[in-house]
Amino acid sequence: MTTHSSELSSNPAIVAQSAVRRLPRWVLLTLCLAYVLAGFIGRSPWKADDMEAFGFMLHLAQAFGPEQISWLKPTLLGQTDPNAALLPYWLGAWAIQLAPQGVPLNLAAHLPFVAMLGLTLGATWYGVYALARTPAAQPVTFAFGGEARPADYARAVADGGLLALIACLGLARLSHEATPALAQLTFSALLFFALANLPRKRFTALVSAAIAIAGLALSGAPTLAMILGVGGSLIMALDSHQPNALRVRRVDVAWILLICLATAAIASALDLWRWRLAYSHVFEVKAMARLLLWFTWPAWPLALWTLWRWRYQLQHISANPHLSLPLWFTAVAIVTTWLSGLSDRALLLSLPALATLAAFALPTLKRSVSALIDWFTLLFFSAGAVIIWAVWFSMQTGVPAQPAINVARLAPGFVPEFSATTFAIALMSSLFWASLVKWRAGRHRSALWKSMALPAGGATVCWVLVMTLWLPLLDFGRSYAPLVNKVRSMMGEPQCVYFYGLTKAQGAAFEYHGKLQLKPIASSKVVQVSDGNSCAWLIVDTQTLVTLVKDVDMSAWTQHATVRRPSDNNEDIVLYRKNSNTSSVIPKR
Repeated sequence: MTTHSSELSSNPAIVAQSAVRRLPRWVLLTLCLAYVLAGFIGRSPWKADDMEAFGFMLHLAQAFGPEQISWLKPTLLGQTDPNAALLPYWLGAWAIQLAPQGVPLNLAAHLPFVAMLGLTLGATWYGVYALARTPAAQPVTFAFGGEARPADYARAVADGGLLALIACLGLARLSHEATPALAQLTFSALLFFALANLPRKRFTALVSAAIAIAGLALSGAPTLAMILGVGGSLIMALDSHQPNALRVRRVDVAWILLICLATAAIASALDLWRWRLAYSHVFEVKAMARLLLWFTWPAWPLALWTLWRWRYQLQHISANPHLSLPLWFTAVAIVTTWLSGLSDRALLLSLPALATLAAFALPTLKRSVSALIDWFTLLFFSAGAVIIWAVWFSMQTGVPAQPAINVARLAPGFVPEFSATTFAIALMSSLFWASLVKWRAGRHRSALWKSMALPAGGATVCWVLVMTLWLPLLDFGRSYAPLVNKVRSMMGEPQCVYFYGLTKAQGAAFEYHGKLQLKPIASSKVVQVSDGNSCAWLIVDTQTLVTLVKDVDMSAWTQHATVRRPSDNNEDIVLYRKNSNTSSVIPKR
């Protein structure tokens, strides 16, 4: 088939119409639904950020009494959020307040975050689709026709981009925690969608940009909102390959700048600006490389392949927004990660953009490279599924013995239970993986997204298996409930409990799981009164025992027990009981 030689020299995408056949929508939607719901449904809040965020939501929703809580300065154990996030806590609190009676509070709080993860996936798909429609991203035009039609080509690339995002290993856990990190991921993906669609759907793009920039700022990342918004709009305005009717106008950039200025003013009024620089990690290049290697797999190798195959376009990157816009979002996220103590939560924001770059590698992949991806993925995720099933079977039957012994050592006190529902879901997921492997091994017409089918399917299946077969074990190991229940059983039915040195996550766990009213014990001078209804118990984190003796008169208290969190040897709670012959210790107000 003949092509124009001038286009071949610079454009690496040579795609026929037969290669952009449609991925069935029901398959894609089912895959997304399974990925989103697994991890949100049926589990308790985990330590520590997940539990802490849930505690802020509960306090805003007044789940622990009628105390006055400021919605602009939410507190937990008398402390504000150091990350200055507001919107995620508001959404969780409103969901708790609006939930019908009988719905578990943690499930109600998770519902907005389920929607946010779904919005992240949707915004990524439509963002990739818009970039793939730009003239610079289109495949080479054949001399006698037969090249992929623009809409079909863009849809196939967008399918590949969404599958690449789902396949990223770092997305699974952090995107299923009801924390500000997920809100930041969602609004950054929405901003990416808005900027990518600015030339074609100006009103929708500007409204989405306003929501995204404000949402990022109210989720604890106002600086990122300004950098991504201003930089991204300028990148889109520099694209000179678009027809005049589709070029980003100066007024569009002006609107984005105005939105950023208004958001900056709101952030200043609410005191949301925070600087979290950690220069001590700047020279930890190996640690940063390791984080990038596993967290962004398998998007990063494909992204590098894209930069190599589209290298001639990089010489005029301002005219190639399908490369420049995701590169901008990726670079900002990586630099932020590097300067914020190698935070994986900051790196989370790079995944939609990296998946976009990975998607544009698909039209240029050789058959041998695609086969290598398939074989590696098949072995990796099949081995993962076998391990998950083997450990579960060992926990249920004791055969083989070693996995069950390892579980007993790592999570002493855990008693496995059989659930027919979770078993059925896990079995269906495994059968889906087997059918997907069989389909991929068969002889089918080529499609751009086929190379990402096994990575995305394998990541989803293994995630579903972990969050069904291993969910009771993970809940036991990562939840505070076993620790709280053990401490609670020693106290009987106290009206209230004093605390000292608890983290915000621990405090939220004692309030939620233990149904306890926590009061801070006074430091330094204490006031002695006679009050038979005062708190008779004191719970202390062992990490603060040294300062406890200095700050509190412990002559009125007797150590009752030390309780260890079953799956963590470094997290103990010391329980004290007030001496019966002493008067009460009142916390400072």
